[in-house]
Amino acid sequence: MDSVTTETTADAAGTTDGCDEDGWDVAPDDEIASVAEMAGGQLKAWRVGAGLRAGEFGALIGYGEDLVHKVERGARIPRPEYLDKADKALGAGGKIAALKKELAEARYPKRVRELAKMEAQAVELCAYGNHNLHGLLQTKEYARALIGTRRPAYAPDEAERMVEGRIARHAIFGRSPAPELSFVLEEVTLRRPIGGRMVLRRQLEHLLEVGQLRNVELQVMPTAREDHAGMGGGVQVLKFQDGSAVGRQDHAFAGRPVSEPRQLRIIELRYGIIRAQALSPRESLAFIEDVLGET
Repeated sequence: MDSVTTETTADAAGTTDGCDEDGWDVAPDDEIASVAEMAGGQLKAWRVGAGLRAGEFGALIGYGEDLVHKVERGARIPRPEYLDKADKALGAGGKIAALKKELAEARYPKRVRELAKMEAQAVELCAYGNHNLHGLLQTKEYARALIGTRRPAYAPDEAERMVEGRIARHAIFGRSPAPELSFVLEEVTLRRPIGGRMVLRRQLEHLLEVGQLRNVELQVMPTAREDHAGMGGGVQVLKFQDGSAVGRQDHAFAGRPVSEPRQLRIIELRYGIIRAQALSPRESLAFIEDVLGET
């Protein structure tokens, strides 16, 4: 799963030429709009309290007046660098910089936040991907390169939001108690040099690191397998503490997530067969090591 059309660090620092592209737009009907408005209101209160007009404040921290207005009315989520500069310029003593924590999740696309929320609640996750490595397994460089292959291309700002959101989901590996995670990877996803040879090498090294975790099982589906139950597309199943579950397969049930027991049983059956046809976890790690040596 996690194709370039499904999900998405801004390494660039804040602008110094009055550019208004720093930050992320907020849709009026998005539930995080209230969070953005709250933060914007606090920023405006600090600015007004300092006796500064929006243009003066923007010039002081290196951003355009229009961006300042957008942030203050909650129409745009500022990058962390914006908040750091505002905190210093207004002498807020860390109170403005503290907003970074509240805005951290709000800056990700809505569909990424929804997926991350489900993953954070899951006690078991099973996933098979036939074209790409799962987002939870991707390095930042690999994710950025993969998202960059999408056509028509995402706007740079949207692509970076997707990268940020995808990497933020990796917090699942630090959860306690740890969820059980099972991934089946197609051999081709280990060999296709997305982003170039060095990006692929680092990705393979990362897979070997993740595969050592006690709650993670990685399995490789060799291209030479004659019998393959995953020809219907990617599969993902999330199971929760209360016994409920949700599953999805690319070309089953119109590609929509399902939670009805009969439909779930079909998806789980297919995933079970896919796992049985793939290499064992131990064989798979050895296979990935061999591919790394060839890369």
